[in-house]
Amino acid sequence: MEKPIVGITMGDPASIGPEISLKVFKNKELYDKCRPLLVGDSNVLEKVMEVLPDRKLKLNKISDVKDAKFEYGIMDVYDMHEVDIDKLEFGKVSKMAGNAAFQYVKKVIELANEHEIDATVTNALNKEAMNLAGHHYAGHTEIYGKFTNTPNYTMMLAHGNLRVVHVSTHVSLRQACDLVKKPRVEECIRLADEVCRNLGIKDPKVAVAGLNPHAGEDGLFGDEEIKEIAPAVKEMQEKGINVEGPIPADTVFPKCVGGMYDIVVAMYHDQGHIPVKVIGFQYDKAKKKWNSVAGINVTLGLPIIRTSVDHGTAFDQVLKGTANELSLENAIDYAVKLASNKSHA
Repeated sequence: MEKPIVGITMGDPASIGPEISLKVFKNKELYDKCRPLLVGDSNVLEKVMEVLPDRKLKLNKISDVKDAKFEYGIMDVYDMHEVDIDKLEFGKVSKMAGNAAFQYVKKVIELANEHEIDATVTNALNKEAMNLAGHHYAGHTEIYGKFTNTPNYTMMLAHGNLRVVHVSTHVSLRQACDLVKKPRVEECIRLADEVCRNLGIKDPKVAVAGLNPHAGEDGLFGDEEIKEIAPAVKEMQEKGINVEGPIPADTVFPKCVGGMYDIVVAMYHDQGHIPVKVIGFQYDKAKKKWNSVAGINVTLGLPIIRTSVDHGTAFDQVLKGTANELSLENAIDYAVKLASNKSHA
């Protein structure tokens, strides 16, 4: 079986995306598991290599996937020509960089939609820069929904054996409470079960977090569990999914980390993000930097595969040679696993 072709966006050109991409492409293990292709601007990569010579690679600049070499030591770059390198300010928000990052994402989605690549992986973009360029999206997830014509999708974060699917993401907390509805919870349970099976987990066990303290304490602290969450769990149990809940949010995540569950359905953005980042991110106070930025983001419900780094543009670390590539490596690993299992389906 041929290794999957994985399209990786460069992310915001002023961010750490270009340098961590170069670092990952220098690792031979990348080519042992997939055929990687970077979608971005070659002139940005060349500038980064001037500043960080240990990142140096030969670039194969292409405008057609068929021209990719997929050889270790050569970085295949789908060259987008979006950046005027003389005007690019590394580590700063700009309209030009925001537009470039958006165009990279559009292109990688297009390549996947046309079956020219098997999976997509995204480096970080800057939402302020993207909006300055006139592209008004909350983030990558919404861009993928738009350009794959997918109305129902959700985000999964993962680190190690903690996997978390979200009922809502980029909305206010007040709005998030209103979005906890039985049909949406059911859809997220279904997607949680599906992604686990796509990862090769047999008979996955899904846990559903409560919204309120102590999962509402039988209606004492709110009735969303009684009216929306518990009925959704029961409905999906009747459809054959191995699911439990609602479970108090302050205990369900450590149970998943310990192996009791394979995946958790969280009710809103921070409820799901915080536990993943607590175990995946490590900050060094003395060095004033992140020692570890591990974990990945997967968009579920799409007709194509999309995984992503679980960190931002890190403008404060650009061109210092300290940016951590672990999350990008994790995202590529997840994309390869999903693509390989999909090809066997």
